Amino acid sequence: MPKRIFQGVVVGDKGDKTVVVRVERRLMHPIYRKFIRRSKKFHAHDEGNAHKVGDVVRIQECRPISKLKHWVVVAASA
Repeated sequence: MPKRIFQGVVVGDKGDKTVVVRVERRLMHPIYRKFIRRSKKFHAHDEGNAHKVGDVVRIQECRPISKLKHWVVVAASA
């Protein structure tokens, strides 16, 4: 099974080697047929503390690193 890759915005960088990334997705409302934005936060491993709040990054699924971290930052997006 391939590893999932998401793109999101860093909303927290207080932890050591950890960033909190908010990933947004758009889905259509079943009755009103309007697009709704849904978001979820993921804790991701950031070796070297390179990313700051507001950066757009790509995260990839990985083995469990800690209790909350199951994602790793792959690269920053433009």
